[in-house]
Amino acid sequence: MQDPFDLLINVAFNAPLRSRRERADTVRREHRDFLEQHGSQARAVLDYLLDKYTDHGVAQLTDLRILELPDVPVRGTVIEIAELFGGVDKLKYAARQLQNLIYAA
Repeated sequence: MQDPFDLLINVAFNAPLRSRRERADTVRREHRDFLEQHGSQARAVLDYLLDKYTDHGVAQLTDLRILELPDVPVRGTVIEIAELFGGVDKLKYAARQLQNLIYAA
């Protein structure tokens, strides 16, 4: 499935259409350094966010309530999960970085 961003740049600039899965896979492959700078549980959360982006779109990266869903790979409250990143602000920053990498891919 395409992201609205890809549809827009395709129409505006005749850029090739890329699927959300292609973008997520590119982030996983070409930005391993970003993912690996976090601990294993935090990486699992970022990987989960990439999967949610693939399935549902970019809104999944901006609403941290997604971490309250039962299929999150790390158990705990949003605050406890945020502590894996060093706090809520750092989790939000990591999610923004992830979004930037998705759209740079």
